[in-house]
This record gives sequence, structure tokens and C-alpha cells, in this order.
Amino acid sequence: MTSVLYDVPGPRAIIRNRILGIVTVLVVLGLVAFVLWRFWVTGQFSAEKWYAFTFTRIWEQFGLATLRTLAAFGVAAVGAIGLGFILAIGRLSDHAWIRMPVTGITEVFRAIPVLIFMILLYYGLPVIGIKMPSYWAVVIALVAYNGSVLAEVVRAGVESLPRGQREAGFAIGLRKSGVMRMILLPQAIRAMMPVIIAQLVVTLKDTALGFIITYPELLYFAKLLGSNAVLGSPLIPAAIVAGTIYVTLCLALSFVAYTVEKRLRRSPKLIAGPAPADAPTTTTETIAAQEAMRRIERDDAGGS
Repeated sequence: MTSVLYDVPGPRAIIRNRILGIVTVLVVLGLVAFVLWRFWVTGQFSAEKWYAFTFTRIWEQFGLATLRTLAAFGVAAVGAIGLGFILAIGRLSDHAWIRMPVTGITEVFRAIPVLIFMILLYYGLPVIGIKMPSYWAVVIALVAYNGSVLAEVVRAGVESLPRGQREAGFAIGLRKSGVMRMILLPQAIRAMMPVIIAQLVVTLKDTALGFIITYPELLYFAKLLGSNAVLGSPLIPAAIVAGTIYVTLCLALSFVAYTVEKRLRRSPKLIAGPAPADAPTTTTETIAAQEAMRRIERDDAGGS
């Protein structure tokens, strides 16, 4: 038997794949067990190393550091989404004097690593007399990089739609801005929602780079605590706690993404009306045109 993408494995291949899977799981479990054993031997699980976490003040500082991480992420996420839409629309423009500069800006922002961007903003601008707080250096760098990536995501989503969607909008008298706003962008956002959320998860994790420029976020406090000799230099315990918080935040964001995607699937905006007797099926172009007409009617009703 064969599939569209690959040959269906036979009995021997199934046995071989199962053996490889079992060996892989055993190797991974062995590596994890070895790391945990080394932690135990070197005293990383001893009471002395975890003594610092018996103080309420330490957990309060972890909470404040987490809030600073979320503060940078929240502003950076909103800014990146906004910048991404602006750059995507600019790259989709029919005017070369708009498309070419926006393309250049997008490629430059994508090419510069986030850490270098932060260092340039925080340590480079004071050379020319501009002092920027570490918070804004982190936020601006994250907005610039992730916004350029999201611009490519949105552009790819729009260009992946059937050409008939655009033509249907023009056929009912919409301008290009109306076609983009009412027909193309809603469908592109729905199709690219998993990729957009995945990029936001990357944005959340990239806030940890702020500790290089002394932004007091979660990783910065974990490093500060781990280097405290008075408390026994609990570097590994601090890293474990900080890593657990990062994993929890990423899982929460992934859950939000799953919920949003599930609701979008359950409440589709493209609802076809009853087909005429002489029309055997409703085409994609007709659906898009019906949607656009309904939105125009709602806009007219709201304006009146």
C-alpha cells in the first residue's frame, strides 16, 4: 500500500520503527536521569541550595521580575502586530515608491539580531547624546524584529488566497483598500493565526535577552540570585524556577492561541446564502462577494 506522501510501512518497518522509538525514549530518559544524578551529586538539590527560596521576599522579587517580563512582552506584542500589518500592507502596495522602501525596511529589521538591536539602542545611542531606558530598548528591538517577521506572515497569508477572492471584491465595486480590509485580511489572519501566535511565543522568550542590557526581568533576577554568595550561590535552583515560570507562560499563551483558533473555526464569518435554483453550487468568489456585500450593508446601516 502507498499513501500520497509516503509508502505505508510494512510489518518489518513497523517493528523497526517501534524499536527505534523505544531506543530513542530510553536514550532521552537516560540523559535526563544522568543530568538529575549530577545535580544530586553536586548538591544542587540540597537544603542549602534551596534555602533562599524559604524567604517570602525572594518570591516577591520573582513575581515582580515576571511582571516586568510580561510588561515588555505585552507592549512588544501589540507593537509587533501593528507594525507587521503596516509593513505587510506596504509590501502589497501597487506603488513601487511605497513597496520598495517598505521591503528594504522589512529586510533590514529581519536581518539584525534582536540582541544586537538591543545593544545598539541601549549602548550605542548614548554615544550620540540619546539615552534610552533599558525597558524601551527591549521593547523597540522586539517590535522591530518580530514586526518584520509578522509582516512576512501576513503577506504570505494574503498572497496564498485564491485570486478569485480579490476579483470578486473588485466585481462588486470595492476599491483595493476595501478588498484588503473586508475580504483578504480577515481570511489571511484566520489562516495564519497559529503562525502569528507562535511568533508571539518567540517574542515572549526573547524578552530574556534584556538581561544583557540590565533590564530587571525574570532571567536577570535569576542570574542575580544565582550569583549571591551569601545565599549559597543557588544558580541551578534559580534557573530551574525561572525556567518553570517561562514554560508556564509559554503554555498559557499557547492555550490562548488554541482557544482563539478553536473559536474561529466554530464561528466562521463566511456563510453562504441560499443558492438560486439555476446555480448548482456556490463558488468561493460568490461567498466572498456575499460577505463583502453584507459588510457594506452593515457599514451603511451604522452610518445612517
